[in-house]
Amino acid sequence: MSVSALTANAEMLDVEKDELTFGFIKLTDMAPLAVAKEMGYFEDEGLYVTLEPQANWKVLLDRVITGELDGAHMLAGQPLAATIGFGTKAHIVTPFSMDLNGNGITVSNEIWEMMKPRVEMDAEGKPVHPIKASALKPVIDKFKAEGKPFNMGMVFPVSTHNYELRYWLASGDINPGYYSPSDVSGQIQADALLSVTPPPQMPATLEAGTIYGYCVGEPWNQAAVFKGIGVPVITDYEIWKNNPEKVFGLTKEFTEENPNTTLALTKALIRAAKWLDENDNANREEAVEILSRSEYVGADAEVIANSMTGTFEYEKGDKRDVPDFNVFYRYFAAYPYYSDAVWYLTQMRRWGQIPDAKPDSWYDETAKSVYRPDIYLKAAKMLVEEGLVDEADFPWDTDGYREPTPAADIIDGIAYDGRTPNAYLDALPIGLKGEQKVEGSEVVGG
Repeated sequence: MSVSALTANAEMLDVEKDELTFGFIKLTDMAPLAVAKEMGYFEDEGLYVTLEPQANWKVLLDRVITGELDGAHMLAGQPLAATIGFGTKAHIVTPFSMDLNGNGITVSNEIWEMMKPRVEMDAEGKPVHPIKASALKPVIDKFKAEGKPFNMGMVFPVSTHNYELRYWLASGDINPGYYSPSDVSGQIQADALLSVTPPPQMPATLEAGTIYGYCVGEPWNQAAVFKGIGVPVITDYEIWKNNPEKVFGLTKEFTEENPNTTLALTKALIRAAKWLDENDNANREEAVEILSRSEYVGADAEVIANSMTGTFEYEKGDKRDVPDFNVFYRYFAAYPYYSDAVWYLTQMRRWGQIPDAKPDSWYDETAKSVYRPDIYLKAAKMLVEEGLVDEADFPWDTDGYREPTPAADIIDGIAYDGRTPNAYLDALPIGLKGEQKVEGSEVVGG
């Protein structure tokens, strides 16, 4: 037996619960869960884990709250929204961020043809990226003039996809609509009408003409390319470079009743994230094979590989290198930063899901009640002592806030600093700011 294995056995946590069931949605960014199971990392920690695909994000959240699931791959907005009582009220926490980037915005072939005259082309006749939403605005204006609604899909009201699609649209002077306490459609004053479609159903819904575009995680943008029914116009890496994506969510009660189990599962997930990114993504082909199995994502390996192996295909045959399309470990990707939580909260406020103004201190306190870097670093410290990860892989001295994202790394050229959420909201041209709120169909207040 190797020294590290002996050390690992000596360090084995006395877990309170060793049989666990975790939920996930069929997306490639559930990869850390599949890898932790298939590579034996859960078992190394004395955990016997069953992974169960869920029908949609609401069912997944409800089953974590009732205890039918011990934890789950979640939209980053879900623990935050549940904790502040938007939608379902429950205190959910996260000790682990699942990944950075990983999403795209796809439009139908018909809409792409209408956008193309306003898209800059290079010498080879290929689109210059990133493609701005301003190329879509005249198309939406035309639909409006003809009295036709411009419908787009996103996966859940508090999903990154909803906020990224809104961010991109607003950066092109397209209003994606507001929420209010009495109207949770999110379509008040909207130029484009956004509604929920579960990720695996996106391509079929686009093909049926029910929606004209959507924002979703992989492999459901690449599926549209393979089917020849749509064109991904932008990735979220181009909307906000290295933006946070999913998290692993548990009830606060579970973490309090099972502190060692929580540490153990976090250790296993950290090891899985490392495996996914190590040696310049050398393990990604193996990860693609795992994810393509029916019990996980269940899409064709070729489709999954298109994005998981560091490339992304926009139009058929226009395949480009995007080495950071999916990031699981580098850039401290798995650390649950408070500034990531604050960004989600600013978008909830921007579009009226948080109906009233909140001081900067409220954003900080809410982030700290949901994101648990203390658990993450405790798990990381144990892995360092066991010789399984490098000390340099973790931000030991951070206050939990990333350095501000520079303007050049965000599609609308507006820098983001999680320490000053209200100043950030004030800088965004479309959206609620200051004391503004939505009453009826109007934005009121100053």
